[in-house]
Amino acid sequence: MTNQPIPHLRRRVLLAASLLPLLASTSAMAAEPWPARPIKWVVPYLAGTGPDTTARIVAEAVSKELGQPVVIENKGGAGGNLGARQAAKAAPDGYTWVYAGSPMAASMRMYKQPGYDVLKDFRHVIGLTSSDTVVIVHAQSDIRSLADLLARLRAQPGKLDYASGGVGTPSHLGVEMVLSVSQAQATHVPYKGASEIVNAVLGQQVAFGAPITAVAYSNIVAGKLRALAVTGPARNPKLPSVPTLAEAGLPGVELTSWGGVSVPTGTPDAIVSRVRAAFEAALRQPAVVTALEEQGGMVNPQDGETFTRAFGKEIGFTEAMMKRIRLEPM
Repeated sequence: MTNQPIPHLRRRVLLAASLLPLLASTSAMAAEPWPARPIKWVVPYLAGTGPDTTARIVAEAVSKELGQPVVIENKGGAGGNLGARQAAKAAPDGYTWVYAGSPMAASMRMYKQPGYDVLKDFRHVIGLTSSDTVVIVHAQSDIRSLADLLARLRAQPGKLDYASGGVGTPSHLGVEMVLSVSQAQATHVPYKGASEIVNAVLGQQVAFGAPITAVAYSNIVAGKLRALAVTGPARNPKLPSVPTLAEAGLPGVELTSWGGVSVPTGTPDAIVSRVRAAFEAALRQPAVVTALEEQGGMVNPQDGETFTRAFGKEIGFTEAMMKRIRLEPM
């Protein structure tokens, strides 16, 4: 006599058998060595900007360390938010990185809805470089010093334009701080990135700007742009004759831009460790360090914990700066 449960048992056996290929596939994926294919590194700024140049210099060395190509994908716009949103939504499998830094932290206060949370949506792997910004005018301008610029701005309130890489970027906040402290006025013209600031000043579409030094450096050295002051706490070693804001008569205003590598939250510890180790190895190569410093930036490696804390500090700094210059979130 046949027991009734047998058909049910048969169905369970068949179901289990049908799941075997899926389980085997999942197991194979989990066991797949990382990295097994090219890696995408999202740079949320235009080609030719400081972050883009940094990423391209380091990516080559990191590719060799990992044995897979690291492909740069530029996704500029909205002060870096467009690319950051894309990276935040990517699978946490180690195949999508983002060049993250101070502008992304600033966006947490500059925008009401930036589209991501820089502290919750990412694991911050390693800090790479930092750079001050530099106040520039066209080389043929009759403005020859920061004092000249501030005098012109006070004499003609709002008549002079300045370019920035977008609202909330260091090039925007830095100039607004200078204007606030010096009680001067200028008209803000936002662009999509630091390279466009340089092009706007070179084309005399605006009177001045303050891009990160790494982007403006080659044109300053070539004599196409005049550097009036750097915004860091000390003179930039690559521009030793250019005074700091304090030395130029404007103490109390300092601004640096920094960046590194982050991955989506949920990326496994083992992969994060591999990524960090690959970048640490790259930054020990003299050729890589020299190439980065030749752009006017400063190599400043930070471990994951230190890099993560920097985002929190930058958020607080941005909030305080916005209150000082009476800037409301967008």
